[in-house]
Amino acid sequence: MQLPTAVEALSALAHGHRLAVFRLLVRAGGEGVAAGEIAREVGVLPNTLSTHLNILGHAGLISSRRDGRSVIYAANYDGMRDLLGFLVADCCGGRPEICGSLGEIAERSACCAEDTPA
Repeated sequence: MQLPTAVEALSALAHGHRLAVFRLLVRAGGEGVAAGEIAREVGVLPNTLSTHLNILGHAGLISSRRDGRSVIYAANYDGMRDLLGFLVADCCGGRPEICGSLGEIAERSACCAEDTPA
């Protein structure tokens, strides 16, 4: 990932509602969530949600697909991994003890728990 792409993704996440939408979609997994349900869960009006979804999509963090009359949004896990990889690429100047184990952090998180499908 290049710096401008990382900045765009971080900028997209630097808003409370967009971050809430992204976290909701990450939790939802590959099946995604319909736009109406996202609006209800996050507590935003549909037209405002549309703007947020467009920003997240343009940043490569989410994708959408049509399912009948609904639009289903899902997290783009490749985009998320690319951003996380960019953020830790130069982690701690070769001294991993400074950062701790990012793998252990992921294992403790809800998305990576054994009983939760990823």
